[in-house]
Amino acid sequence: MKKIAIYAGLTGILFLFSCKKAEVQNPLSDVKNLSIGAYLTKISTQKSTLDIFNFKPAEVGVTVNTYGEDVDHVVVFMVKGANANPAVWKKVKTIPIVAGGTKLTVTGAEIITAMGSSDFKPGDYFTFYNQAVTKDGRTFDVSNMPGALESNSNYNSLMRWSAYITCPFVSPIAGSYSVVTDDWADWGSGDVVEVTDGPGANQINISKVWPNVAYGNVVKPLIVNVDPATGVASVPKTTFGDYGALASAQGAGAGDFAGYALSCTGDIILKMTIIYNGSSQGDNKLVLKKL
Repeated sequence: MKKIAIYAGLTGILFLFSCKKAEVQNPLSDVKNLSIGAYLTKISTQKSTLDIFNFKPAEVGVTVNTYGEDVDHVVVFMVKGANANPAVWKKVKTIPIVAGGTKLTVTGAEIITAMGSSDFKPGDYFTFYNQAVTKDGRTFDVSNMPGALESNSNYNSLMRWSAYITCPFVSPIAGSYSVVTDDWADWGSGDVVEVTDGPGANQINISKVWPNVAYGNVVKPLIVNVDPATGVASVPKTTFGDYGALASAQGAGAGDFAGYALSCTGDIILKMTIIYNGSSQGDNKLVLKKL
């Protein structure tokens, strides 16, 4: 049966192609008729935080290269938050391509102009969308490119990037916090938890948050390291709790980046990858607001 099925399938394929020769050809059926597109590749991130107390001159940016057809310039658009619909994007600026790497930078003042507002606060973030414009006038951005181009790290594409408004971290910030989000589900929204300072300078201890003692026991303190200049938080991999099986947490971003501890607003915004009983539980958000 298997041989007959294979033969029938091959016969059908041959018949399909033989019929096509007598028909009008679809130009997309031949790869030679397809044009080459273009996209931007990441070289580096220059800076991704904007200090609320020094917002206008603060600058964020990335450095990119090009791949595919010759790109003449990049148009940088933005939104507050994130929205891949070009209809809501605000144009920031046009930047010509430079051989060897092009810096795409945006200042706080340019953000205010593009958005038509200065009503921003720590914890807000912006997404910048890069539109590559080729020398023959074609445009490429996230709205007309395959999603796999971004999701597959082998392409190293950089068609969007983000910046976060922060403030310098000043301790102490210990105290009672209301749970806004807990993806790990040790707590519910509105529950009150305790955060402590230290043990070192520019560190906070969330061992009274994860694990909830109703479900597990502390194995090692879950310490968050905070950059005093920006409030950027990192969490090195730590086996923090025993829930009948061991659970570890680690900042979900590169270099253990976990989010932000914003002492000026009392917000702790973290995303950590959890491994439980040897299996990944994915990236889990923990958002706390000081009471």
